[in-house]
Amino acid sequence: MPFFCKKMTQLITRGRFVSTGTSYEDVIRALNTLQTNAQYLRAAKTNHSSGSESIQDMKKYLFRSGLTLEDVDKLSIIHVTGTKGKGSTCAFTEAILRQYGYRTGFYSSPHLIHVTERIRINGQPIKEDHFAKYFWHVFNKLSSQKESETDMPAYFKFITVLMFHIFLNADIDVVILEVGVGGEYDCTNIVRNPVCVGISSLGLEHTMLLGNTLEEIAHQKSGILKENSIAFTVPQPDNVVNVIKQRAIERNCELRMVPDFKSYYWTRDPPDLGIPGPVQEINASLAVQLAHTWILKMANRNSRFSNGNEANNRLIDTSENNNACAAKILRRSQFNSTFNGKENLHHSSLLHSESQISSISATLDENNDFSIISPKKTALALSRCVWPGRTQVLCGRTMDFYLDGAHTSESVEHCASWYLSKVDNKGAKRFLIFNITGDRDVLKLLKPLKRLHFEKVYFVPNISGKTVKLDQLELQTTSSLQHERCMRNHEIWGEENSMVLKNVCEALSHITSTFYSHRNTNNDEGKPQVLITGSLHLVGAALLVLDPNLTMKTNY
Repeated sequence: MPFFCKKMTQLITRGRFVSTGTSYEDVIRALNTLQTNAQYLRAAKTNHSSGSESIQDMKKYLFRSGLTLEDVDKLSIIHVTGTKGKGSTCAFTEAILRQYGYRTGFYSSPHLIHVTERIRINGQPIKEDHFAKYFWHVFNKLSSQKESETDMPAYFKFITVLMFHIFLNADIDVVILEVGVGGEYDCTNIVRNPVCVGISSLGLEHTMLLGNTLEEIAHQKSGILKENSIAFTVPQPDNVVNVIKQRAIERNCELRMVPDFKSYYWTRDPPDLGIPGPVQEINASLAVQLAHTWILKMANRNSRFSNGNEANNRLIDTSENNNACAAKILRRSQFNSTFNGKENLHHSSLLHSESQISSISATLDENNDFSIISPKKTALALSRCVWPGRTQVLCGRTMDFYLDGAHTSESVEHCASWYLSKVDNKGAKRFLIFNITGDRDVLKLLKPLKRLHFEKVYFVPNISGKTVKLDQLELQTTSSLQHERCMRNHEIWGEENSMVLKNVCEALSHITSTFYSHRNTNNDEGKPQVLITGSLHLVGAALLVLDPNLTMKTNY
């Protein structure tokens, strides 16, 4: 019997798991049994099971775990969806709120190396023992109430239930909640009253599940809009904006478009973003809107209950903000709409009415809430934000690495431009390590990368080549399927300067041997410049080799 099966057998008593001093590795083994295999996923796509059933299942498992929707309502939530940039937007939003002194919970997916990355408190992944404690509590409760052997939530759905338990028992002020897939039927969408909602840039993705057109995908994504909430979107194509606008009207939800990042009245120049790249500016602007809106709503709510007693009011310390005018202008810029790159104070196609926006501003003026927004704090948070695997640079001893989980045609275009801006003047040889998963147009994804003139291109599965880490096991696919996909990508690229290897370590070893064996010691040719892009799971596998503790440094 394989080792994995032996360990699992030891953890099962009368058909269910029990926690009797088991390790974190045992927790991950149990969690991995909830991963949906590739065959089931293909069947689900073919059958198109009702999305509403998924939401009902989520509610069922939430109730069985001991929570109610009223419990979830107790959390103060910022809910974010999108195709590109939703994770970065959440990371920026969390960084801003934490900089202002708020205690944060942040739920994201997927993880790069450790499952615990998905659930963060005050910017740090939850501790393994803390994760294990809540895991067994929820797992055993659900397992004991199974009506059949398959009556357990799938991987992401289970972690979402687990997340609600952890955050409800944590001392936090706000939850930044990233949607998994889509929006309308995503299991995070049991949230009923988010403070505000964000929609990052939309594109074609998961078409088998979400639809084949941008309009269909926009309809799914905007399913997280809620009555009496405030929604923000980045600039989108007109056909996408029209869908989002209609959904906002149907749900009585205010809708605003975020301004250009450079239009804010910063005390100095716009900050250099901690997540680099021009494309991140619009994500940062969305984060500013979400974070500032949440802060101001909380300040107003607290002032109503404080009866004038500032000691009871959890307002922000603004002693460092010596420029009241700058804060006021920055605050007012929140309520500008940007449409097709042009600012309009009350753009009727997005805002419900001019009187509505005016009444909000008047309320804020009356309560002196402008004073709590500090451009200095916001800029500092944006510049310090860390989000591994997204436009990330690691400068090593033997080579430099550029990692970006770009998995749509638009994001690959941005990735290619970002990489070129970093290496264009270095005169060093360029190498690419690539993989992609899911039903994607590989030819379209590879086209922007063709222009970068790589010395060698490696197509590898999402496998590090180091000791197998249970957190990174992908049971939704198989190594043979991944290898087949790599061979197909290799053929599409062209075989003259590309090859298929078994894992990331093999690719790095080949780069080392190729570069240093042919290097002319008499010239000043720089280190190899290695771009690792495509699947975030590939980026995670690479980081396990280069920076396993996610320190943002490497000695490779």
